[in-house]
Amino acid sequence: MKKIILLMILFSSAACHTQKNVKSESDISDISEKEFREFKVLDSKNIENQVVWNAVSKQMEDFTEAEYERLKPYILEKNILELHKSRVQGVFTYEKLVKFYLYRIKKYDRDNNLSLNSIISINPNVIAEAKLRDRDFFNKKLKPLIFGMPILLKDNINTENMPTTAGAIALKNNNTGDAFITKRLKEEGAIILGKANLSEWAYFFCGDCPSGYSAIGGQTLNPYGRKIFDTGGSSSGSGVSIAANFAVAAVGTETAGSILSPASQNSVVGLKPTIGLLSRSGIVPISSTLDTPGPMTKNVIDNAILLAALYGYDKTDAKSQALKYYGKHFYTDIKQGKVSLKGKRFGAVKRLLTDTLYVEAIKVLKQQGATIIEIEEENVSLPKFINLLNLDMQKDLPAYFKNHGAKRLSLSSVQDVIDFNKKDSVNTMPYGQKLFYGIVNDKANKQEFIDMKNVLHENGKTFFNNPMQKHNLDGVLSINNYHAAYAAVAEYPALTVPMGYTKKGEPKGLTFIGKPFMEKELLGYAHVYEQASKKRKAPKNYQ
Repeated sequence: MKKIILLMILFSSAACHTQKNVKSESDISDISEKEFREFKVLDSKNIENQVVWNAVSKQMEDFTEAEYERLKPYILEKNILELHKSRVQGVFTYEKLVKFYLYRIKKYDRDNNLSLNSIISINPNVIAEAKLRDRDFFNKKLKPLIFGMPILLKDNINTENMPTTAGAIALKNNNTGDAFITKRLKEEGAIILGKANLSEWAYFFCGDCPSGYSAIGGQTLNPYGRKIFDTGGSSSGSGVSIAANFAVAAVGTETAGSILSPASQNSVVGLKPTIGLLSRSGIVPISSTLDTPGPMTKNVIDNAILLAALYGYDKTDAKSQALKYYGKHFYTDIKQGKVSLKGKRFGAVKRLLTDTLYVEAIKVLKQQGATIIEIEEENVSLPKFINLLNLDMQKDLPAYFKNHGAKRLSLSSVQDVIDFNKKDSVNTMPYGQKLFYGIVNDKANKQEFIDMKNVLHENGKTFFNNPMQKHNLDGVLSINNYHAAYAAVAEYPALTVPMGYTKKGEPKGLTFIGKPFMEKELLGYAHVYEQASKKRKAPKNYQ
């Protein structure tokens, strides 16, 4: 649900073409991806590596460099099905799998010339939990595919045993119970490895800061171009950590581009589901209208498996849908090789046909039997987009503090956070907190707010529905998070899959956008493309 908000919206035509010196009511430049520039802060001033590792250091003493090297060929870049096969064959235990990832995180993530700053905290009980999975491994009861798999959660998702900070010092001691989706993962037997860094407050905070920065976690860096390429936001740590093989998979959150952007920028698969498919309860919010969590993985089959584990009806979430799905619904056809693009019709945005990677991807889709129709983007705007987020967060953040935050927090509103940050501005907000000021200063009456949401929702649907109906399309093809804002307000699902690298080596993603609750279909389309193109390459310095 969340903050996934990444409003890093390299927006579609409406925002892309807004003149820099003219602010329109659709302009989201303050919360969109920024050109790369020098960082004010690189390493965290609020994480002590020794403290992060204290709880597991003793238990890691028996895991050697030699064991790490032995396991690399069986773990790096492998999908969940391959990992289970190795577990069955006795190549490793779940305990060894967890220790492999912990060893790798410690080796690469902080305090060295390859550090990525993608992890904020490690689950202190993670090795003990892995041992429990090993104990249950020989129980003949059929287990979910996520069983025993180490998963990272974006640090705006409530998790027992680790604080949920949203990257903010104000939430440093926000010790909570589990979010609904965290409980779902545990019920399915997944292992929570730790918490991933993010753009602070899901990038709806500073307005003039780099993607991937948080006061708690420091500046997340892109493994394909450390201090060169943008990480995307706000689920920066989730995207970076999976690109660098620090876990099997991660969960991010999105409001408008926050999964799609970092997934594309870090050459991983990211799914922003239909609003209502996954619960948002216990996730630090931006907008109860648009927020959603979603899976971020190295490949499509893992994405489908993680989505299946996250899915479940949450009666406390007003948008949660009680669908007739079961977990295997999302991955069975892929696993059984029953997905195809034959007879499928996709709209290719004419404006994007100057991108050689996009053109190459379209060629691959055609070779797999898809029909491609060139389409013009609909001339619809997204008026008062920022106002919607402001007004939602005015009420949604206090509701989180009341219902899901730690009781010891002396916070009940956005203004409380602003006041907290003023006490030590250099440490808590080196890039300022412009967007938080915008939140507290925004106003609208009840009817104005309803009208605002209705206009945005209808315009978003129009943007996709008109070409889809006119050309009988199964989906629209985009790049990265270029059309994330339209998909957000339409509440439509979008999935990005690696499409290659620019001449400079920067990753890009091919993004499939479909109608509500088409996740199964989008995953199938993306899997066919992924297997035919095989574009993802692990970052060379992290192999």
